[in-house]
Amino acid sequence: MPSDGMAKTPESDARGPGRRRFLGYVLAAPTLVAAAEMSSAPRAAADGIPSPEITELVDLNDVMTAAALPTSGLITVEVNEDGTVSFALPRAEVGQGITTSTAMLIAEEMDVPVERVRVTLADARPELLFNQLTGGSNTTFSTYTPVRVAAAVARQRLLAAAADQFEVTTGELTLKAGVVSAPGGRSAGIGELSGKAAGSTSERVSVSLKPRDQFRVIGRPHTRVDALEAVTGRKQFTMDLDVPGALPTMVCRPPTINGRPGTVNNLDEVRAMPGVTDVVVISTGVAVRADTFGRCIDAVRALRVSWKPGTAEGKSDASVLKELRAAEPSMGLPSLTPSVEGSFIFHFRSNSALEPNCAIADVRPDRAEIWSSLKSPIVAQETIAVKLGLPVNAVKVHVTEGGGSFGRKLFFDAALEAAEVSKKTGKPVKLMWHRADDSRQGRTHPMAISRVRVSYAGDTVLGYKQRHTSVSTDLGHGLGELLTAMAAKLPVGDIGFSETFFQLSQSMPYDFGANSRLLAETDKGFNTGSMRNVYSPDVVCARELIVDRLAAKLGKDPYEFRRRFLRDDRARAVLDKAAEAGEWGRTLPDGMAQGIALHTEYHSANAVLVEIDCRPETVNRRVRDGVAGPRVTKAVVVVDVGLTVNPRGLEAQMMGCLMDGIAQTLTSSLHLRDGHFLEASWDNYFYTRQWNAPLEMKVIVMPDTTGKPGGAGELGVAASMAAVACAYGRATGTMPTTFPINHDILSFDPKPTVPPIPASPADGLDHVR
Repeated sequence: MPSDGMAKTPESDARGPGRRRFLGYVLAAPTLVAAAEMSSAPRAAADGIPSPEITELVDLNDVMTAAALPTSGLITVEVNEDGTVSFALPRAEVGQGITTSTAMLIAEEMDVPVERVRVTLADARPELLFNQLTGGSNTTFSTYTPVRVAAAVARQRLLAAAADQFEVTTGELTLKAGVVSAPGGRSAGIGELSGKAAGSTSERVSVSLKPRDQFRVIGRPHTRVDALEAVTGRKQFTMDLDVPGALPTMVCRPPTINGRPGTVNNLDEVRAMPGVTDVVVISTGVAVRADTFGRCIDAVRALRVSWKPGTAEGKSDASVLKELRAAEPSMGLPSLTPSVEGSFIFHFRSNSALEPNCAIADVRPDRAEIWSSLKSPIVAQETIAVKLGLPVNAVKVHVTEGGGSFGRKLFFDAALEAAEVSKKTGKPVKLMWHRADDSRQGRTHPMAISRVRVSYAGDTVLGYKQRHTSVSTDLGHGLGELLTAMAAKLPVGDIGFSETFFQLSQSMPYDFGANSRLLAETDKGFNTGSMRNVYSPDVVCARELIVDRLAAKLGKDPYEFRRRFLRDDRARAVLDKAAEAGEWGRTLPDGMAQGIALHTEYHSANAVLVEIDCRPETVNRRVRDGVAGPRVTKAVVVVDVGLTVNPRGLEAQMMGCLMDGIAQTLTSSLHLRDGHFLEASWDNYFYTRQWNAPLEMKVIVMPDTTGKPGGAGELGVAASMAAVACAYGRATGTMPTTFPINHDILSFDPKPTVPPIPASPADGLDHVR
């Protein structure tokens, strides 16, 4: 085989790659299989004196990426004989579009059409360690280079095989649209060349990646690769899978959070109901297996269970707020200079995705097989193995595509329950939570108080303090494997883990002198989780409201005030663009106002400008079983993620973040009473609806600034929430301090907790609106 592309250069020798070259492997296999070798973590740039801001040196995304690098060589690109390219992505596709962006990376580097790249989701692979966790906006950030290196190795090997076949040098060949062309009109498809390019033994090689000025796929808008399947109903989610013998299964759950089953008073009667095959008591309730989900619901509603107390027994919003106030750390001595201070309350919010929480399990005496949409599948596999008393390698966990997550699917409670039910019944089960289950017993964004103090003298800001006190956030998924998952649950380890997570995920974009942020957590009796953007929406909302208040105190324009104190040119650019595109300062009627806010994280920057209508005719309009309240009428979202792989996908992410922000400011919360949440489904949990969405919305993706992707999936939530809050404060003349602003108005009749599944509407009316 000719040695073109393998010769030494001044930047590459036998010991390793230089600045522009990377090492990879051709693995022994019948067809071409290529992998990357990534042996060192990226280093943060340090120009001049390092900033005291920790996230400018290293942030959570950097940590996750560094942890994933040692096992990047286990992730492979395979060229198939039919001319397609296969890649098993060790992340979870839950609607964020990472299968599309990953296919684009491979297509770019290999010069094959995107539609010929088949990206599937990898089964749980414990050997990947920290490299199979989906979260923290980290997927594209951490896989961008390893995926491209593996694809480049495959491309180089294909060209070498073609050079041998056509007896030419690789420099005389071109690879386009999956076909290698040689002088004289000769050509061969990559599928034909795959066997010739395959390695008989594993071989280490050096490759160069395509320079940015030659990109033809990366950076161009691309429709999702799964769009057709999604809109035609052919996309396969967990509940669509046909696993032999797996019958519908549901669980009768306790009336209070994390209650436990005592006695079942009519077990035989329910077992005899039509279609019911099994009724078994499990750790979280009483499971019913039947021939349809409708019959499962009938059986669950018929069960009469004596329940043991839960972990939040008797608690309410008021009692939790009292706990939080008692746990608040001191703000220190009063400021010796003038200061602006505020305290903000953030209520529980549901982390229920549109796809119900579900899993399929087939447990046998010597093995088990699980199917579910899992963002931490290694932890799930290892935990299920322990629960079943099986070796880890006897438990196979398949990661399915999911219909939403926003952090929910970092937890695998449905998979754990399905495994327990299948073991007890000795039969495969298809377990699904009811909507009421996820609202009342599922994962929530914890209730919190955030206090902020900014001290100043004249026009100079001297210091910034923020103390964020929260119901404990369960980070028990760790960094994707069992060791850190266990550490995050230890009585002492969890404090350090949470504080580290908090500090590495929060940034201060303003030059506000000496600044400090501290996290305090209390009360582990709730099922919380890393909801989208985790701590940032609450922390940033509180900060940006105080920035607005400080600007007003000093007689400054909120936009100009922010701009003056920004530390970073990229942040300043997105803020300027939002102000320009949103026509900051334009005249609006009384009761309407603009708000602007900024957030930076994971090497990305985002600014949001909104206009809100708080006029009585808008606030008091009628909405069935809901509180209409103010309406965001216009939104401009500006985003800089360094390098954008798929602008269309990024726009969609920002739209979703905006809707999250609107919901968390205006409408979405859970009401805690007597140890349970009152909300029981989406009909009384008021996420942003059509009647509350902006009439005018624009997403602006800034030109590439850094040459590599930053985090994007969670980026837009915090600034969106803060911008809406700031607009509300300016429109009403009163700074909001409790979120969502309509939490104290209960606009629906709560459904009973016994039976746990509410009766379906039977009046023939349309209750979808």
